[in-house]
Amino acid sequence: MKFILIPDSFKGTLSSSQICAVMDEKIKKHFPDSRTVSIPVADGGEGSVDAFITAVGGVKEYVTVKNPYFEDMESYFGLIDGGQTAVIEMASCAGLPLVEDRKDPRLTTTYGVGQLILAAAGKGVKKIIVGLGGSSTNDGGCGAAAAAGIRFYDRGGREFIPTGGTTADIDRIDLSGRDSLLEQVEIVTMCDIDNPMYGPAGASFIFGPQKGADEAMVLQLDEGIRNLSRAIAQATGTDISQVPGTGAAGAMGAGMIAFFGSRLQMGIQTVLDTVKFDEIIGDADYILTGEGKLDSQSLRGKVVIGIAKRANKQAKAVIAVVGGADDDEIGKAYDMGVTAVFPINRLPQDFSVSRHRSQENLAYTVDNIIRLIKAGQGEH
Repeated sequence: MKFILIPDSFKGTLSSSQICAVMDEKIKKHFPDSRTVSIPVADGGEGSVDAFITAVGGVKEYVTVKNPYFEDMESYFGLIDGGQTAVIEMASCAGLPLVEDRKDPRLTTTYGVGQLILAAAGKGVKKIIVGLGGSSTNDGGCGAAAAAGIRFYDRGGREFIPTGGTTADIDRIDLSGRDSLLEQVEIVTMCDIDNPMYGPAGASFIFGPQKGADEAMVLQLDEGIRNLSRAIAQATGTDISQVPGTGAAGAMGAGMIAFFGSRLQMGIQTVLDTVKFDEIIGDADYILTGEGKLDSQSLRGKVVIGIAKRANKQAKAVIAVVGGADDDEIGKAYDMGVTAVFPINRLPQDFSVSRHRSQENLAYTVDNIIRLIKAGQGEH
């Protein structure tokens, strides 16, 4: 038998690699001769490079770039697909953990992300995957753009590198100096949220507070992103402010479109394309997936549903093992191609208690699922 193991992480409890390992162990216990293919899912945030390398093989390249405060740091990107594709996680040089007790989205930059993109392009890759998430920034990708040769000018005609607190000072943007290395590369951005650039549902209001912004700062940041949106429309001839996902990671989603010619794509679709999922499942018997909670967010095309829709085209059984499930949404998940949903929590316990037993509960649940499959084949 062939099993495909492709779970998302259970946020705060188990990584996707840990979940794959538990599933693999239980399958091998009951079906020692079976084949398993483990594909830990990356959502674009921290750990995405490692997840891709684990899934398809590859190497990590280390490079010195700027951190969120323009200080030198060692960061990295992944090279997969025989060196044809690079994977970058924004969090590796612009992530929230890097600012520690210095949270201030008015001052932080994505400059290092632009340096990583250029370093990857310099390796001769054909495609770059950029994961958004976990950022400490609110600069609309201006820092990354500046690293790639794009110039920003204030009303006095002076060139500067905008940060979250100075995007309001942008008068015009000159795209002509963009590094020619980028012309030869397809850039795909992993983005699982659909927030616009600015406004009540935009980058600053929704994500600013977790980056250290108080109410007054949120308003200031939002005004800056509005101004950036105007300057982008003037420079490119296109208003992208309401495109879903442009508000992701401090409006980095907008910057990826405007400055890097990237398209935004759901993370799971990027993963499935990269690992050649449609080919891998051709002779598979079962696909085991899962996520921390199956709810209305899941139905927007996140991991479980993204996998189910693809698998459904080949009439493959998809079993979702989840931390918890919203009963109102399970029926819709079945309609979208999920065969069965199994929450792992065995006793009515608060999450503060059950989270410490997640690995154990997952192992019990997977063991029972495999036992059922075995019994269905006439084995006991």
